Amino acid sequence: MRMNLSSTISGENLQIHRFHRVHRSRLEFPTSISSRHQSTLGLFARLPPRIDGGSVRCSNPSFSSDWSSRFSIFSRCVPEKFSEFLEPDQDSSNSSPPIFEQKEATFVKILKQSNSLLPHVVLASTLVALIFPPSFAWFTSRYYAPALGFLMFAVGVNSSEKDFLEALKQPAAIFAGYVGQFFVKPLLGYLFGTIAVTLCGLPTAIGAGIMLVSCVSGAQLSSYATFLTDPALAPLSVVMTSLSTATAVFVTPFLSLLLIGKKLPVDVKGMISSITQIVVVPIAAGLLLNRFFPRICDAIRPFLPPLSVLVTACCVGAPLAININSVMSPFGFSILLLIVAFHLSAFVAGYFLTGLAFHRAPDVKALQRTLSYETGMQSSLLALALANRFFQDPLVSVPPAISTVLMSLMGFSLVMIWSKNKEQDLIKQN
Repeated sequence: MRMNLSSTISGENLQIHRFHRVHRSRLEFPTSISSRHQSTLGLFARLPPRIDGGSVRCSNPSFSSDWSSRFSIFSRCVPEKFSEFLEPDQDSSNSSPPIFEQKEATFVKILKQSNSLLPHVVLASTLVALIFPPSFAWFTSRYYAPALGFLMFAVGVNSSEKDFLEALKQPAAIFAGYVGQFFVKPLLGYLFGTIAVTLCGLPTAIGAGIMLVSCVSGAQLSSYATFLTDPALAPLSVVMTSLSTATAVFVTPFLSLLLIGKKLPVDVKGMISSITQIVVVPIAAGLLLNRFFPRICDAIRPFLPPLSVLVTACCVGAPLAININSVMSPFGFSILLLIVAFHLSAFVAGYFLTGLAFHRAPDVKALQRTLSYETGMQSSLLALALANRFFQDPLVSVPPAISTVLMSLMGFSLVMIWSKNKEQDLIKQN
């Protein structure tokens, strides 16, 4: 907007002429201003002037009633679209670092969000193991303990000792998880094992394999799944899984004798050593690193999610590739449906029974998800090892081999679904 005032101006050495040459605008000011125009002048002082259609920003506009004195308005007003380039040099030196910081933040964000790809990666590893078994056959059982230990190390790095102390203060939840592991799940295993033999007409060895899967302790992957969905309850899940694993040396032989009719001796020393290597040492290392070397934790923390996804994919694809002949047996599809029904029932039972028992708890939804993982995901690898060692019929190992894949695939699919539901709930609350 151009400012045209009707009167002409007379004065000495006004610098307004230079302003005219630069911007090619005509600014005319009156030689004298009466008292009735003072309010109008004050209004113009508050409004940002415009030059050739562009707005002007004034750093400290001041107008004096004595227009015979010199003033230079142009020295304090610059077009708004160019003003950012005429600021002091204090920002120019820092113009590039924010760009690099933004790129670095984006890269770190991508690394942290790689966990959302876990269900897709698990499914892809399953398909690759079925199509080309040698791609995962190299990942033998000797790598399982270090791989699961790495997942527990990731949980420890993202936790503190206070979290585990708080978890121990929830004996009711720990007991509920134990009941889900060694009471609800064996009942479901006995039910679907009986259905496999009586209704589906499958060999007795298949029913024994399904029951054997239901007799073992919880899987370490359940703790990792809880960490992805509800990080605050990951220590509680670790305590539940560790307790069920520690007592499995006594409970699993008893349940196998009760359900299958055969007492399976379990190596007590080997079980204790396994718990120490997979759970105790990695989590303790992560907690100590987080406590005494927080900068190192901050540096490695963004890289843990993609590495954890890779390790999980190997833990899922390898048992399927190694036992591909058993999985592709004539009874494979029927066993597949029965294992899906078994795990689905366990997930649903753990979720809704927890809702009934802890309906007054403030974090009941998170607790339901945690106990659902604990009930639906078990150490199928242990069941597979027991089947290969203590049963002569190779068909007994088929249900544990299929369970290893389906348990992981279904569990991490629930991770994806519940994580999205949590995000939508947060958006609605905000």
